[in-house]
Amino acid sequence: MDWSSWGPGAHEDLTRPAGRAAVEAQARPGTVVEDVTSGFVGAVVALERSGGTHVVVLEDRRGVRRGFPLGPGFWIDGEPVVLVPPRASAPAAPARTASGSRRVAGARARTARASRIWVEGVHDAELVEKVWGEDLRLEGIVVEPLHGVDDLAGAIRDFSPGPGRRLGILVDHLVAGSKEERIAAEAMRVPGAAGNVLILGHPYVDVWQVIKPAVLGVEAWPVVPRGQDWKTGVLRGLGWPHGTKEATGLGWKRLLSHVSTYADLEPALLGRVEELIDFLTAPGS
Repeated sequence: MDWSSWGPGAHEDLTRPAGRAAVEAQARPGTVVEDVTSGFVGAVVALERSGGTHVVVLEDRRGVRRGFPLGPGFWIDGEPVVLVPPRASAPAAPARTASGSRRVAGARARTARASRIWVEGVHDAELVEKVWGEDLRLEGIVVEPLHGVDDLAGAIRDFSPGPGRRLGILVDHLVAGSKEERIAAEAMRVPGAAGNVLILGHPYVDVWQVIKPAVLGVEAWPVVPRGQDWKTGVLRGLGWPHGTKEATGLGWKRLLSHVSTYADLEPALLGRVEELIDFLTAPGS
């Protein structure tokens, strides 16, 4: 604490311009102030309540402590002030994004690239946005829902991929021998796809399943008998409203609300999304 300007009797030598309006000053610990009425000079060491009144506790250079009602009647560096409680500081931004990437302080969103990430549906897009959205904006990558992959080859043909105009595609249930595997193989035969399109997938029936069951407070996802609508069956198994389009939409919003970071998702999805981002942002792409 620098007391050099607050020696014995220092308050008597202060120049105090007449009629100077008092300004608010936060009573932060260590701030040196003078109580005008008594001339007591000390550093703020505590704020207390006494009889319903906020009291600021000052400690002088000899260790003597005195309490004064918070408010007007104080000077700081010769200027009249009204002491007020310190305002809560804004919480510091996390050092990492929801995807686990190191946050770049002060970074601005990049102008969107011509390259795109395609996902099967709106739910997939919302999940990717929630976890990777900050990273994607920094890289200038837009995520678009396909609303199904049955005509993936036609969609790629219309997009006309090429150098500087790449496609990263995330497909549900992309496993050996599946319909999705055949669709992906056909799509990669479209002219311009080789080297400019990357199709990856996860093994789950629906993107809902990439949310870890423990996040929902259950041991495993409900088993849905073959032939039944999977999402309706899941909602029924969880004991949530089901059977209508509105119930499905509300159920998804409820599921998504449980996702905060990459740690809430299965590793089978995490690596695929990161690989797609790397593909679209590689030098020369």
